Amino acid sequence: MEYIGQIEITFGMVLAAALVGGMVADVLRLPKVTAYLLVGLLLGPSALDLLAEEHVHVLDPLPKLALGLVLFNLGCQFPLNHLRRIWQRTYRLSLGELTATFLLVMLGLLLLRQSLPMSMLLGALALATAPATTILVLKEYKSEGPVTELTESLVVLNNLMSILAFETIFLAIHVIRGTLDVPLWSQVGYLVGDIVGSLLLGAAIGLVVSLACSLIAPSRWLVLLVAATTILLGVDEALGVPYMLSFMAMGLAVANLSDVTKAIVVELDRLTGFLCVIFFVIHGAELDLNAFLEAGLVGLAYIVLRSAGKYFGILAVARGTHEPEAVRHWLGSTLLAQAGAAIALSAVAAQRDPQLGKQIQTIILGSVVVFEIAGPLCIRWSLLQAGEVPLMRAIRHTSSSPLAELQALWIRLKVSLGFRQPWPDPSKELRVRDLVRRNVPALDQAATFDEIIALIEHSHDNTYAVVDDRRVVVGMIHYADISQVLLNRTVSKLVRAADIATEAKLILHSEDPASRAMAMFRGTKEDCLPVVDSQSPHPLLGVVRRRDIVGYLTHRENKQK
Repeated sequence: MEYIGQIEITFGMVLAAALVGGMVADVLRLPKVTAYLLVGLLLGPSALDLLAEEHVHVLDPLPKLALGLVLFNLGCQFPLNHLRRIWQRTYRLSLGELTATFLLVMLGLLLLRQSLPMSMLLGALALATAPATTILVLKEYKSEGPVTELTESLVVLNNLMSILAFETIFLAIHVIRGTLDVPLWSQVGYLVGDIVGSLLLGAAIGLVVSLACSLIAPSRWLVLLVAATTILLGVDEALGVPYMLSFMAMGLAVANLSDVTKAIVVELDRLTGFLCVIFFVIHGAELDLNAFLEAGLVGLAYIVLRSAGKYFGILAVARGTHEPEAVRHWLGSTLLAQAGAAIALSAVAAQRDPQLGKQIQTIILGSVVVFEIAGPLCIRWSLLQAGEVPLMRAIRHTSSSPLAELQALWIRLKVSLGFRQPWPDPSKELRVRDLVRRNVPALDQAATFDEIIALIEHSHDNTYAVVDDRRVVVGMIHYADISQVLLNRTVSKLVRAADIATEAKLILHSEDPASRAMAMFRGTKEDCLPVVDSQSPHPLLGVVRRRDIVGYLTHRENKQK
C-alpha cells in the first residue's frame, strides 16, 4: 500500500506542477507544451530529482497512449479527398526538406570526421519531427491556413520516411559488415511485414470503431474509443510493431469510413489533452542536460545542420514552386521539434550496435533538449508571422485577476459567517455614481492597433471606450470583434482605434439610478458599461461592471428579507 500511495503522490505532483506551469505559460505567452516540458525538466533528475524512476516507469503506458491519440487525431484530418488536394504540394515540399536535411547532416558530420555509418544514421534520424509537440501547439492556437495544413501532412511523412531511412541504412551497414544473422531478403521481409502489419492492424481497429460508432449511442463512444485504443497499443507492443503507424492508420480509416469523424475526435479531445499533460511532463523529466553537454561540438553541429536543412529545404522548393510567401518563410521552422521517433530509433540503434548506437543516442538525447524546448516557440512564432493564429489566441486576456478573485472569496466568506458587506444604505436610492469604477483606462481615438492590444492584455473587461482629446466617448471596441483585424501586419499598422470602434449605444450618466444600469445589462451581453459625467461635454468617468450591480442588488434583496 505504501508503494501505491507513493505512485499516487507522484501522479498528483505531475498534474499539479503541470497546472502551475500552464498558468505561468499564459502569463509569459509561452506554448503550454514548452511549459509542461520545463516543469518536467525541473522535477526530473537534471534538476530537483523529485520523480522516482520506478514511478515514471509505471506511468509509461499513459504517455504512449497520449502520443497514439495525437496521431489518431492527426490521421483523422486526412480523408482521401483532402489528401488528393494537397498531395502534389506536400510531396514536393517534403522531398526538398528531407533531402536537404539528410545531406546537410550527413556531410556536415563527415566534415567533423565522424564515421560514415554514424553520419548516415543521424541524417536519417534528423528527418523525424515530433508529432505530439507539433500537433498540440497547432491545436492550442487553433491555427488555420496553408502553413498549418502543410505542417500536419509533413509531420506524417517525416516520421514515416525517418523510420524507413533508418531501417534501410542499418540494413545496409549490416550487409557491408557481413553481420546479418538472417538472409538479406528475410530481413527485408521482416521490416516490410512490421510496417504493413502495423498499418493493417490500425486500419482494422479503425474499421471496427467506425462501424461501432454508427450502431451505439454517442454517450457510450468514450468507453468504446478508450477500449479500442488501449487494445491497439497493447497488441502493437506485444507484436513489436510500430504503434505510431498503427494509430495514424486508425485515424485515416476513421476519416474515410465514418460520417461522424469530427464528433469522434471531439469525444476523445479531453482525454487526449489530459494524457498529453502527463506525456510532456514525463517527457520533460527524461530530458538530460548532461547528455546535451556530453554531445559537445557534434551535438551542436547536428542541431544547426538539422535546423538549416528543414528551413532551407522548404524555402528552396517553395520558391521554385511559387508557394505563398508565408509557406516559403515559415513552414520550415514549424518542423524543428524532435523527440519520440528519434529517441525510440536511437534506442534501437544502441541495442543493435552498442558502440555506434551509444554515440548516436547521446547526440539525439542531447539535441532533443534544445529541439523540444525551442521547437514549440518556433512553431508559435511561425504561425503568428504567417497570420494563421486567431487574434484571441495570440494575446493574453482574462476576465478577472487573482487579487479580484481573492477579494470576492473573502467577501463570500464574511457573508457566510454573518458579517455584512459594506454596500450603500439600501433604504436610499442608489445612483450610478455610487458604483462607478473610476480608475479605468480608455483608448484614445488615434491609438494604434498595438496600443489597443496592450490595453486588452492589461484589462479584465471585454468592452473598451474610445475617447477624443476631451475624453468624450466617440465609440466602443469589443474584445470579441477585433479578431476581424487578425494579425495582418500590413493592415494592423494602418488601423487606429476609431477605425474599429462601433457606436456607443449604451452609455450611463453619473446621476442615473442603478435600476437603469440593471435594465441595460438585462438587454445586453456586455460585462461593463461606460459612465459619463452628467455635465456637458460629458467626459468619461469610468465604467460600471455587471458583477457590481448584481452583487449590490442581491445584497439589497437579502437585506429586505
